[in-house]
Amino acid sequence: MFVFVCAGCDAELTAPLSQVALPVHAHQSYGNGLQLPVLMESGTFAVEPERWGPPWRRWEDIGPREAEARGIYAPVHALPDGAPGAIVIAPGDTRGAVLIPEKRGVACCGLAGSDGPNMVCEACGLPVAIRIDDCSLWQAVWLAPDSVRRLRVDADAVPLSWDDLMAEGTGVPPFEPITHWGSLYGASHRWAWSPQWEAAAGQALAHLLAASEGRPVAVPDGLPAKVFQPTLNALLPVGPPARRAGFAGPGLSVPDADILLVPSHPQTGTVWTPTAPAGPAARPYVAPLPFGVWLRLVFPETPLPVPASNVAPRAILRDDPPPPSVDDAFRIDSAVFKRTLVRLPPARSPWLREILANLTQHRYAGLF
Repeated sequence: MFVFVCAGCDAELTAPLSQVALPVHAHQSYGNGLQLPVLMESGTFAVEPERWGPPWRRWEDIGPREAEARGIYAPVHALPDGAPGAIVIAPGDTRGAVLIPEKRGVACCGLAGSDGPNMVCEACGLPVAIRIDDCSLWQAVWLAPDSVRRLRVDADAVPLSWDDLMAEGTGVPPFEPITHWGSLYGASHRWAWSPQWEAAAGQALAHLLAASEGRPVAVPDGLPAKVFQPTLNALLPVGPPARRAGFAGPGLSVPDADILLVPSHPQTGTVWTPTAPAGPAARPYVAPLPFGVWLRLVFPETPLPVPASNVAPRAILRDDPPPPSVDDAFRIDSAVFKRTLVRLPPARSPWLREILANLTQHRYAGLF
């Protein structure tokens, strides 16, 4: 475990924290006027390995050669040029840092952090972090990598094995209540598709398209088809599926598929990979999904038994009713999709660049 201290005076700025993988939805902006929860679980931190935050550089000032050196293979409007290695933590895990509320950034309901650090070290005044809690953004504190240092205070627990993760069975539900701000009657909420699912689908869709080689792709029936198939059908040529996607992971037999949707480890970020095939057989393309979303796609929860009326016999299992389902069409997160796709070498292909260039029209058409 680590604590982060001020680079200027060594004052402690966090509680003891264990490192986990950076969530796929870490930079997600979801909807308009919606209240998202805290990004990180208390007691954990994650690191953004890429440059993030201001200053921003326009594509015209960067050029393809420099962009590819940074792992970007298709044009983007602008690239962040802040220092790499920003550390994200839960706001409740901060210590000894003072908020500067005047530095809200371009915000609506809270703090957006778009104009740089808005938290300073209480002991010496060094700007050390950005607090974000504006509507439609995940609540978090991002420690500036040049202003803090990490100190080890205890040994980290050994990450859970894949078998342990499967036994624990912690999945992300596909639906959740989303809270709206600004209602005349105060805060209100409605059930909707999970923002985490929409972000995870954006990451996976980028890999599915990159693996498709421009040919039709079919995913398994049921919930996976509801999430991916409409967008795949709209963006890829019409015709019999030329490539098949299937689910693989711990405890599952590897299907005969061209593309494998597999989990990434929530603590280490490691992507589960199948054993390499013997002989000349082609190895399938591996498309990652966050473990919690992958688990619910592979093993959807069965509906709870309906409680009996009056006095129930002892053999009847009683429990709360299941959460309501959602009739809205699933919308894949376009920003996460774009952020993932431009970092895949196949994004050099003209047909994928055309999809990226037409993302606004695809959003209007309801694909994202």
